[in-house]
Formats: sequence, structure tokens, C-alpha cells
Amino acid sequence: MAPSARPVHRRSLLRALGGGAAAGALAGCGVPAAYIAPDERSAGDRSAKDGALTFANWPLYIDTDDKDKTRRPSLDAFEKRTGIDVRYTEEINDNDEFFGKISPSLMNHQETGRDLIVISDWMCARFVRLGWVQEMDRSRQPNVTKYLDPLLRSPHFDPGRKFTVPWQSGITGIAYNKRRLGREIRHVSDLWADDLKGRVTLLSGLDEAFALLLQGDGVDVTRWKADDFHRMCDRIEELVNSHHIRRFTGNDYIKDLSSGDVLACQAYSGDVIQLQADDPDIEFVVPEEGAELWAESLMIPNLARHKRNAERLVDYYYDPEVAAELAAWVNYVCPVPAARDVLASAKDKELAALAEDPLIFPDDAMRERLAIARDITPKERTEFAKRWNALAGL
Repeated sequence: MAPSARPVHRRSLLRALGGGAAAGALAGCGVPAAYIAPDERSAGDRSAKDGALTFANWPLYIDTDDKDKTRRPSLDAFEKRTGIDVRYTEEINDNDEFFGKISPSLMNHQETGRDLIVISDWMCARFVRLGWVQEMDRSRQPNVTKYLDPLLRSPHFDPGRKFTVPWQSGITGIAYNKRRLGREIRHVSDLWADDLKGRVTLLSGLDEAFALLLQGDGVDVTRWKADDFHRMCDRIEELVNSHHIRRFTGNDYIKDLSSGDVLACQAYSGDVIQLQADDPDIEFVVPEEGAELWAESLMIPNLARHKRNAERLVDYYYDPEVAAELAAWVNYVCPVPAARDVLASAKDKELAALAEDPLIFPDDAMRERLAIARDITPKERTEFAKRWNALAGL
């Protein structure tokens, strides 16, 4: 178990008016014919007779052996313990792209060939609304029931997490170079100071960017309204027109911040851990008015043939020992706070140090400022994406 290279490109851009338009339109309009009723979502479960499971995930989002990249120690241990053969695929590179890939099967009441998938929660919301995923049986998941972080237990789109379980979590906050800037950043409004004109970037994806900016305006993002969104956009439009905001970015903000072209930016907590290893002057800030806590979650698609096996794998990763092994490799916010004690007791100093990293295990002061934003509804999405994409130049 050892820290390794950071996964990238998971918080992918919303492309509702671009390459992902078809997927966005389908989910955004809530096409009645696409909705699947609860009694039509399950298939005959083969788990008892067929010890198999197909698990689709993002690239570089699970621990691998440093000497043999084809080995995944935590997954190998699950297979050995249970006798379940896991077909693990790294086929998810973009939320909208994956939606488009499996939506024809789901809307037509057909199997996807996958028992477990991981996508960003804002996209999970679409699947849940459309009735394309099955409710998990928590009686078979004692670890999830006991150890899931209370902050992640009840997002707006899935109260009580009946259909989704976080794989990993993260924070959208502010990263900046403290030495080059020469001062601290404590508020979102600090980004708009004169000494940062032309040296600030924001995230280009609507779903990735909007919550932190609303929080900067003092909005409770668990219950924000359309007026809040448009007021925030009015402010961002002024900053774009005055050339205060340098540009809108995907994960390439990492390069801008490292080179010094940008002094401060919207950023993901997981990325900053890697940046700090190369440049200790880079800081990550959860602003005093708050920051967005997000997750990428596990779901069981409709008609999955190995539902019980999938539920068993989900619960396995909520064992604190296993969660600690995964957290030490991916370096995102761990959705199992109890894994912190596991790492703290490690004999390896690097592993023990991870237990004290607030970007993996947020401390109490940071946790008080984190919130899961209310998701954008299908009715809102077309209007909001059009306005945001015009600002971001998408």
C-alpha cells in the first residue's frame, strides 16, 4: 500500500450544448418513455450460482501493485476472500460519454452488461431520476450502514443513499501559490482583488464550478434558487468582461498554477496533494463561507445479473482496513472516516502522515464548512447551461 500518481480527468466538463447534447437533452427533458418504474428494474439474480461481477470504473481509480500494474491488491483480496471473479474495466473517461454509451440499453429495458458503475454524483442524479438504477439492500451492507461519512449520507438527489454509495469524495475549493501571491486567501471574494487581475482561473464545467461561487455570495447551496444562480453569473460576467478572470479550465489549471501563469484558481482537493509534493508553496483553501463536498458513486444498473455480488463488493470497500488501502493510493477525500485510525497506526511514516492530511480526512473545522450542493434539476439545466457555457466560452 503506497501513495501513487493522482487520477485525472474525473470531474469532466459538462457538455450539455456540445458533444454531450443528446445525453443532456434526454435527461434534462425527463423524457417520459425513458423512465423505468421500480417493478421493472430487476432481473433474475445469478449471484448464488455464478460467482462473477462486472465492475466499470474510471482509469487509475483503484490501488495497483507498484511492480505489476495488472494487479489490484484490494480487488485481488476480495476475489480470494469471496471466490467472486471480478471483471474490472477502466472504461469511464467522461460522464456524458458514458451516459450516451449505456443509455440506449437502459431506456429500452435491456441489460448493460455491467453490474456496478462509478460516475459523478451530478450524473448519478440523472440515473436516479430516470429510474435506471436499482435500490441496494442495506441489510447486506453492514459496513456501509456503519461507516459511511455522515456528511455524504443524504444528498438532495438520493435521500438516505438508497441507490448510490460514494466510491471516493473530494472538495472543490481554491488553490493558490502563497509565496508568489504574498498573502493568504481565505474567502472566494479574495480572488477578485486587484493584484489577481488576469491571474485567476475558474473551472469551465457548470456542475464543477457553480456551488463554490454561490457559497462565495453567501448562498446556502443545499437550497439555492435560480435567482441566486443568475446573480452569481452577473458578477462573473463583469469579471470576464474586465479580463480579471484569465480563462476557464478543465484539469489543465494544474499546469497554469505550477508554471506561475496563474496565482489562484478553483481546484479539486485531490489534485493539490500531488501539486504540494512538487511545490510546498501551493495551498488549498476551504473558504470561510464554505466549499462544495462532492462524490463519485457506485450504482447498480437496471437488470444487472449479479446484484448481490455487487452489493457485497460495495460493502467490502467500506471495511475501514480496505478503505484505508484505497485512500492511501488515490488520495481523494475518504468516505470512510474510520479509515483514518487505520492509517494513523501504520508503521510506515508516509502512510501514517496521510491520516493527518485534511484533504484526505478533513478535520472538524473544515468539515463544518463543507456542504453537498443541491443538484441542478432537469428543468433548470438547459437554461443554466446555456448561460454558463456562454460565460465560459464553451
